[in-house]
Amino acid sequence: MTWSSALPVLVILSSLGPGLVIFGLAEHRTRARTALNVAAALTKLGLVGIILVGVLRGEQFQARIPFVPGADLLLRVDSFALLFVSLSTVLWLVTTIYAVGYLEGSTQRSRFFGFFSLSVSATMGIAMAGNLLTFFVFYELLTIATYPLVVHEGTPAALRAGTTYLRYTFFGGALLLVGTAALYVTVGSIDFVDGGVLRSAAESSSRATLVFIFVLLLAGLSVKAAVVPFHGWLPAAMVAPAPVSALLHAVAVVKAGAFGITRVIYEVYGIRVAARLGLMRPVVVIAAVTIIYGSLKALAQHDLKRRLAYSTVSQVSYIVLGTALVGTISTVGAVVHLVHQGLMKVTLFFCAGNLAHELHIHDVREMRGVARRMPLTMLAFTLASLGMIGIPPLAGFITKWYLGAGALEAHAPWVIVVLLASSLLNAAYLLPIVYDAWFREPRTEWPGRTGGREIDGWLLGPTLTAAALALAAGVFAGTSLSPLGWAIRIAREEFTG
Repeated sequence: MTWSSALPVLVILSSLGPGLVIFGLAEHRTRARTALNVAAALTKLGLVGIILVGVLRGEQFQARIPFVPGADLLLRVDSFALLFVSLSTVLWLVTTIYAVGYLEGSTQRSRFFGFFSLSVSATMGIAMAGNLLTFFVFYELLTIATYPLVVHEGTPAALRAGTTYLRYTFFGGALLLVGTAALYVTVGSIDFVDGGVLRSAAESSSRATLVFIFVLLLAGLSVKAAVVPFHGWLPAAMVAPAPVSALLHAVAVVKAGAFGITRVIYEVYGIRVAARLGLMRPVVVIAAVTIIYGSLKALAQHDLKRRLAYSTVSQVSYIVLGTALVGTISTVGAVVHLVHQGLMKVTLFFCAGNLAHELHIHDVREMRGVARRMPLTMLAFTLASLGMIGIPPLAGFITKWYLGAGALEAHAPWVIVVLLASSLLNAAYLLPIVYDAWFREPRTEWPGRTGGREIDGWLLGPTLTAAALALAAGVFAGTSLSPLGWAIRIAREEFTG
């Protein structure tokens, strides 16, 4: 095995190995567990940095592992994979630090951090998958690894949420498996190929068969992407601790679904073949419905985490919408939102976790004047909220600008109406929280107050870091190595492949 083929495997092992060790640590081994978590996250960050430099120099990183007759596990790092890997690696580091502080004094931390590490390993495998079989294997491993995190607290509500989560995700996995098998039988290949593996085989295959396979694949992936009507598991899973919510929404699960949808459209079917088959217009409509539906449901929620969960249902479908609009500009908006939404949403969930941990606040109606007690947490919440609405120069504005321009490029001006309506709804469910926190009179006494003005550095540091990254992604969007610069590179590759 060469260095270029070893690196993708090492990226996965850098969290898998420490995770397996953490399972064996006694609960009182707090320092050892923390050291392993942080060291593993930093090691992965270093490995991804090496790959990034190599990709910029034109190097290729690929590992092929024999799996079943006629099909190997294929790990390959292209520009799109590297974007997802980089996002997951950075957010894993900040979420790990946050989780250490959030779970201090709780039970079953070794089990939690063990499965947390396995979840990140599965996410890395999804990001670097070079074919649908590899993607499916890690996709299902992600379901298995995240289930114990969803039910971590062991309450009846957590167990019910876990059951709902498994029902949805295993159903989605079954659809994905059937679609993958049908594609292999029909085409003879399940590799991800620039321009689509169907580019040369579509003419010789039945249109009805190709449409059926596409529906199977997209439906299977739409479960984790929380596309309506497959979204029900996501709000239910909000009974999990805040670090798990951040993992589900910003780092791993919903991003895995959206990432997979993009791979299928661009590198299995190919955007031109998919458009010729008439598959993109229904996807655009479903994404638009999900965007509005998720925003309306968020507006009706009083529980802060459920409001943010329905916001995720809406926001992740921006990625699906931009992918299906068929154009270079909309593709930029879709790909960059994979990063932007992750940065903004992890910030919001960290803030929600801080409020719950320090002040036992779960209801948005309890947040009057809270900024006077936790000003830095609410500053981060405010920045992320303004970004989600699309206020310049924050990251969310960059996304919506490119999606709007892409809609015009694709001769679909009605999509701009959807984006404007979504932004207004975003403002309707986020700005009242911000206003109450900063400008309403505070409660006379906050529960859980310890005498300090903020919260422990293990929780505050990651929150401010995530907010700063979300701000920087917008302010420095014009640089070549920004998420936007990288998304432009990916869009050009997809449309010239």
